[in-house]
Amino acid sequence: MRILFENARLIDPETGTDTLGALMVVDGVIADIDGSPDEVVDCGGKCLAPGIVDIGVKVSEPGERHKESFASAGRAAVAGGVTTIVTRPDTDPAIDTPETLEFVARRASIDAAVNVLPMAALTKGREGREMTEIGFLMDAGAAAFTDCDRVVTNTKVFSRVLTYAHSLGALVIGHVQEPGLSSGGSVTSGKFATLRGLSGVSPMAERMGLDRDIALLEMTGAAYHVDQITTARALPALERAKANGLNITAGVGVHHLTLNELDVADYRTFFKLKPPLRSEDDRLAVVEAVASGLIDIICSMHTPQDEESKRLPYEEAASGAVALETLLPAALRLVHAGHMDLPHLFRALALNPANRLGLACGRLSVGAPADLVLFDPDTSVKLDRFNLKSKSKNTPFDGAIMQGRVIATYVGGVNMTEGLRNA
Repeated sequence: MRILFENARLIDPETGTDTLGALMVVDGVIADIDGSPDEVVDCGGKCLAPGIVDIGVKVSEPGERHKESFASAGRAAVAGGVTTIVTRPDTDPAIDTPETLEFVARRASIDAAVNVLPMAALTKGREGREMTEIGFLMDAGAAAFTDCDRVVTNTKVFSRVLTYAHSLGALVIGHVQEPGLSSGGSVTSGKFATLRGLSGVSPMAERMGLDRDIALLEMTGAAYHVDQITTARALPALERAKANGLNITAGVGVHHLTLNELDVADYRTFFKLKPPLRSEDDRLAVVEAVASGLIDIICSMHTPQDEESKRLPYEEAASGAVALETLLPAALRLVHAGHMDLPHLFRALALNPANRLGLACGRLSVGAPADLVLFDPDTSVKLDRFNLKSKSKNTPFDGAIMQGRVIATYVGGVNMTEGLRNA
């Protein structure tokens, strides 16, 4: 099957270009424009970019399927232009054995409309005491290893895990919050927390957690990705670690790039995240770090929570927000505000996460999988959370005007949006 995408605004993060042109897809792979196509797609001058590769998506199988299933997460990803989701192991039970991982991979391959790469836990039960069978889990298809928001507090255990992961070439993903300092906090400490009478988390907890992990990377040489950097105080340490040649990358969730602590307003629990939303100064510093390339990856940190988990007093409510469908329009706020251009944005959304995981997608080069998103960056839509494809509706953007709309999502050259409309 030969498909020609013509009259497209090609957003190429690899070359850093934004040009009007055409793209040929042959049997699900991007190819040279040569010969007659079987199908022509007129993009109408809209943007055609690599599909988003989203690291750190929570799908609640096994254990809490009522919050999010692979089928519903797949539909949400298609609606949001996400073609590959890298799922977290913080399920019930945790994904810490090859058998559980194989179950998840099998369910995903049957139910999800997009590519799914499951991560596995670093330690058994994510309890920070005993290392999982990293080698066997890699053989079963684990894309990376993480205990998610549970920090491995025992540095001896963590150093052994990093050493073993390094010997196998495994990627470790860490959550850099010093747990003693951050425990029990629900917002960032400061004037806002005091005025609202809420328990605060010092931004220094992130800096301290990052400093510890950098020291262990110097000792072990492991490949390491920080799931979220959200404070200005952590950035110099990250910059030094990269300058010293450590194998470290960093990401940030889209909510921390587009919202700040004041959005919590009068205890709005849909804005309760982990780590909590930061000050505007921190937000702008992190936006600049993405623009400069210091922070490599933008992710959704998609965390579905049911109504019962959120309709509670602020400090008791569960943390997290859904974002598979809102990731692209929210991230486009950075483009519309002049912080970066579209190729740079898709470097953080698609190319960099693909490169970190050793994937061939995330680019428009010949030979790459035809995982693509066609979108209009300028169309404005008022978000209604009840129209989201996710089972859970806990988005902080409910009622917001989102500028940017996905027209079609292609996985291996197949228009998955058509299936979504026909479902």
